[in-house]
Amino acid sequence: MSTPLYRLKAEFFKTLGHPVRIRVLELLSERDHAVSEMLPEVGVEAAHLSQQLAVLRRAGLVTARREGSAVHYTLADPGVAELLRVARTILTGVLAGQAKLLADLRSGGDGPDEVRPGRRGAP
Repeated sequence: MSTPLYRLKAEFFKTLGHPVRIRVLELLSERDHAVSEMLPEVGVEAAHLSQQLAVLRRAGLVTARREGSAVHYTLADPGVAELLRVARTILTGVLAGQAKLLADLRSGGDGPDEVRPGRRGAP
């Protein structure tokens, strides 16, 4: 029996659910990188970066090639870069909405969408 698509999607998003892996994918969205180039950008120990790169390789999101003593990584599919761009757009909208709500709360104003306790829909 095959795995339902929604389960495969959930596993895919679990793979993305780590800040180091997201940062690596962001870097690789710009261009290919050697592991040594990523280390200062990601800010973790080499062993930890290697571990996270292995997760991304097993998931088929990145590919590796050896050039001399260096290992270079690239995105396996440009759609990953697009997914990260879409996620940024969504988060920007969510955060903008939260910032507006926070500003409204701080100002103490009764916006048109606000219903005070005991005044359900009363004019």
